[in-house]
Amino acid sequence: MQLEFFPSRSLTLYLARLFVTRILAVLVMLVMVLQVLDLLGESGDILAYQGNGQMQLLYYVSLRAPQLVARFLPYSVLLATIITLVTLNQNSEVISMKAAGLSAHQVLAPLMLTALVISGLTFAFNERVVTRASGALDAWQAVHYGPVPKASGIRSNLYLSDGSDLLLAKMQTGAGNGMVLTGVTFYRRDANDMIVEELRSPRATYANPGWTLEKPVRFEVASTQTTQLASATVAKGLTPAKITLAKVDADSEDIFTLAGSIEAMRNAGRRTSALDAAWWHKISGPLSSTLMPLLGAVAAFGLARSGQLLIRAAIGMALGFAYFVFDNAALAMGNFGGYPPFVAAWAPFILFALIGETVLIRTEE
Repeated sequence: MQLEFFPSRSLTLYLARLFVTRILAVLVMLVMVLQVLDLLGESGDILAYQGNGQMQLLYYVSLRAPQLVARFLPYSVLLATIITLVTLNQNSEVISMKAAGLSAHQVLAPLMLTALVISGLTFAFNERVVTRASGALDAWQAVHYGPVPKASGIRSNLYLSDGSDLLLAKMQTGAGNGMVLTGVTFYRRDANDMIVEELRSPRATYANPGWTLEKPVRFEVASTQTTQLASATVAKGLTPAKITLAKVDADSEDIFTLAGSIEAMRNAGRRTSALDAAWWHKISGPLSSTLMPLLGAVAAFGLARSGQLLIRAAIGMALGFAYFVFDNAALAMGNFGGYPPFVAAWAPFILFALIGETVLIRTEE
């Protein structure tokens, strides 16, 4: 048996090339199908805004496609692993490699190295492309696919509290005392948290203290009367700094920006467990591609003519999809505070790495 972890250079390049081509083929197929379905669902809203046309549809595709690539690349690696290993098994190439003295780990080593490189590229792609596309798409959707303001610091769908009162805003632009809220709804509540008054305004500016609503419409619950006001000042306890910390979108911030946002929220005494889990998942998420060859390895071994090849492929696929289910469940538990952030992000990866390695050793080594 060879003592090197990798097989020969020629065999390593051969397996890596097979793996990469199948990953690209599966990824392109998945992204194209899902992009078409997604565009069919959103095209009506995009074209509903007057003046939007083909260019806006293409712009939406340019923002949505990076998100689809980032989300479904690990699935593509899993499916490509199954396809590659089943093909090698059917053509008796795995038998030939094992007859030459290669262990199961040596057969999988080129695939895992390739997946590790893909994980690194995925991390860079997420940080440089996906975060910016997510931020731009959120800002565009906040204005219902209309012209996006050129102001900096755009955030959408804010839900803020000032004591017992609530302030909702569809979009926030600007920063500091120049911050502007649009699509504002303010709910004034009594000591029993019952809504007694509602104010709706298209725009609000910071009045230091409070926020000045422009031409708000007031609805009084007790009298059921609606009144048009010239202006009104509400939420005097809300400052631009508090609003900045009120909503941090981990998907729209790179890992360094997100770390700064977490630190600012922690200094302000805010709960950061969900963001901490998202920060760790920015590393463990792309690294999940490295796990796929190990989970799908069961499809590579065993005699193809024994009739068990389809079952082995199904087992490998089930292990891979089970990982994604557990990963999402662990993140959800981390968001609710059920798991510590580090455990929520890394426990599924470590657990399924041990499961895959156990299955491989018990069946093939």
